[in-house]
Amino acid sequence: MAVEPAGPKPSAGSEPFIRPGLPGRMGPPAQAEPPAPAEPPAPSQPPGRDPRPRAGRAGVDRGAGGGPLRYAGVVAGLLLALAAAVIASLALGSVRIPPGQVLDALTGRAADPSPYRTIVLDVRLPRVLLGVVVGAGLAVVGAVLQALVRNRLADPFLLGISSGASAGAVLVLVVGGGAGLVSGVTTTIAMPAAAFAGALLALVLVYGLARRGGTLTSTRLVLAGVAVSYILSALATLLLVVAGRPEQFQEAMYWSLGGLGSARWDTLVLPAAVLAVGVAVLLALARPLDLLLVGEEDATILGLDTARFRAAVFVLASLVTAVMVAASGAVGFVGLMAPHAARLAVGAPHRRLLPVAALGGALALVLADLAARTVAAPQDVPVGILTALTGGPFFLWLMRRRPEGAQP
Repeated sequence: MAVEPAGPKPSAGSEPFIRPGLPGRMGPPAQAEPPAPAEPPAPSQPPGRDPRPRAGRAGVDRGAGGGPLRYAGVVAGLLLALAAAVIASLALGSVRIPPGQVLDALTGRAADPSPYRTIVLDVRLPRVLLGVVVGAGLAVVGAVLQALVRNRLADPFLLGISSGASAGAVLVLVVGGGAGLVSGVTTTIAMPAAAFAGALLALVLVYGLARRGGTLTSTRLVLAGVAVSYILSALATLLLVVAGRPEQFQEAMYWSLGGLGSARWDTLVLPAAVLAVGVAVLLALARPLDLLLVGEEDATILGLDTARFRAAVFVLASLVTAVMVAASGAVGFVGLMAPHAARLAVGAPHRRLLPVAALGGALALVLADLAARTVAAPQDVPVGILTALTGGPFFLWLMRRRPEGAQP
């Protein structure tokens, strides 16, 4: 007969008395309080480094520079500033023209014949439009070269492309001048073709000198570009000296320093067409250019043939640079300053960067040409001197601002 344990009996409907943790007692086991969720361990990354994969950081750059409203505001502001700079360039110079007369000449309300109308439409307007085209072209090429070599100190002038194009064009000037071909075919076909050949030659030299042991670093590329630029500039000057024609030497030397004084309506067609086609192609290649900013290994993993893509875009950049140099001479540092300012305003993605850089480069060169025509009027200062005076200090500031060994 079982002996009933002593103690109070549980009443009906009451919970049985259970001592947690003792075996053999009735009832469900005691529920322990759930532990607090453990925090994920902190990533073992150096301070300031994004712990995500490198390929994922491209998305961070896409958000830089604000949203669509900010981008539209930047573009609208640049367009208004460029329009104001164009009107000022048409009105100011050795002969000052009232803004009302400028607008009358542009809209066709000016009397014909009128000296103001002739100055605005036949002299100043082609020059200003050439400044817009050349400034935009150099800025777009600079932005693309900075992505190709992953170095924000790169531009057509510093990589030797402009000097190569200038040397090729000077060679045609010297040979064509001796043959009596300075006008006509020399200015329309031969000079751009020779400038393109010189730009490609300079690019091959720079690339070959910078590549060592199968590797290519952006620092060696810039240094090789500076060296090749000096050599080709000296070669162009030597060609002018040995030509033995003082009047041609003075004209070609003025052109080689950069200037828009030779602009005519017929010389605008080729640069404008090349700029339009080049910008359209580069905008279509915006995504591959963004992948290059992530890194060559990650771009290859994501399916980009980096070697072939770089070669093709280098050729396109050389073509655009050659046509711009053939039209205006070697104008330096526009391709360095405009892309950098555009990147600060709208971020790194090239679909946003390239149009803003083009507008910024056009504005910068129009203002520089306005200063070149007015600072020592009636004498016309080469515009390349003024861009060098402003771009040189900017380059030094940018070089000091960039930390040693930092990725561009």
